[in-house]
Amino acid sequence: MEPKENTKKITREYRMAQWTEIMRKRAESGLSIVKYCAREGMPPNRYHYWQRRLRAASSELMPRKIETVAALPSGWTEVRAVEDTTNRPKSSKETGVTIEIGKCRVAVENTSDMELLTKVCKALVSLC
Repeated sequence: MEPKENTKKITREYRMAQWTEIMRKRAESGLSIVKYCAREGMPPNRYHYWQRRLRAASSELMPRKIETVAALPSGWTEVRAVEDTTNRPKSSKETGVTIEIGKCRVAVENTSDMELLTKVCKALVSLC
């Protein structure tokens, strides 16, 4: 890899790490994106741009695929994990998923009770 390409890669990774931290702080603040950006003095479109970039980058790394099943209630999607064959160690963040419905966020571990999760999601959807 040429030095110029290496510098670009390092810069991109640094910016993504910065924006990951900004988005974590925004989520922890409980503020909407618009209110958080106003408080921090940044344009919301910049936040949304980096949000899209981070989502795209994380989806490229996800070793899972999503399948839609017709037998589910309208508006629901069944997600099935596909075996990860990379044989790399998993962090605790990689063993679960976070579901956001409206302003509510539910962290789901790989050992979560699926019946309880279904009830919680239905309750959240009814509140939105």
